[in-house]
Amino acid sequence: MHLTLNAELLATLAAEARLTSASIVLRSLAGTTPPFELSLDPAAALTPASMIKLPIAAAVASLWLGGVNRPEERVAVRDANMTLNDAPSPLVPGYAARLDELAWLMLTRSDNVATNVLIDVVGRGRATTLAREWGLGGTAIRRKLSGSLPLIADPEATGRNAHPAADAALLLARIVEETLPGYAWLRDALAAQEWNTKLTRGLEPGDRFAHKTGDTDEVSHDGGILELTGGGRYVLVVYTALPSSPEHDARFGRFMRTLRPHLLPRSTNGV
Repeated sequence: MHLTLNAELLATLAAEARLTSASIVLRSLAGTTPPFELSLDPAAALTPASMIKLPIAAAVASLWLGGVNRPEERVAVRDANMTLNDAPSPLVPGYAARLDELAWLMLTRSDNVATNVLIDVVGRGRATTLAREWGLGGTAIRRKLSGSLPLIADPEATGRNAHPAADAALLLARIVEETLPGYAWLRDALAAQEWNTKLTRGLEPGDRFAHKTGDTDEVSHDGGILELTGGGRYVLVVYTALPSSPEHDARFGRFMRTLRPHLLPRSTNGV
């Protein structure tokens, strides 16, 4: 890590990139020297948007390993769970989808329909309880996801979902540390992410970012496991109060480009 990288510089880089109301966690992982964790307002009460799909997926994987459900188990897609997505969902009412198929779509394509089906399977209370057992004290699954207004009819909703940047960073770190049920499957799914218009844009050739995004007309987020081509592994989570747009996605890329040299010497330096 560059010696000048500290919380003050992290805030400066976020401000220069115009990341509005940024909530950021940057944490080094095993093998990175010296170890460190920096944050900027990590518990900010920003709606998590699709970042809530991370703890839902972890809950699904936990139930697989516990024998409660099986990955190959099928569940019918109900019309009540249909909503819009950034990309058209392959799921239609009446289709009997495998649970692992639904979880994969939820993480790699951020499919809202798959998410809503899985919320029914797992249960909001059970998913929230599991999250708390993993140390995610600020996380709660309270309602289904909607891809547009009006919101999906959800009689069991109990408020807004919660999953602050601090919790997202802890969950991602536990995937790398192999202390979260289904860590290998979860990491593979994050590595297959199809939406790569935010932090990924600021990486150098050879860098890898296994991540999840979240977007609404109020917020824009990105967070994942960063492996640098020159060595070094980090968890980086960035939440913002920016409406989702291509212009705002570009701000994430700018932030990553200015942060990247402070993590390790640039790979082009041959160091």
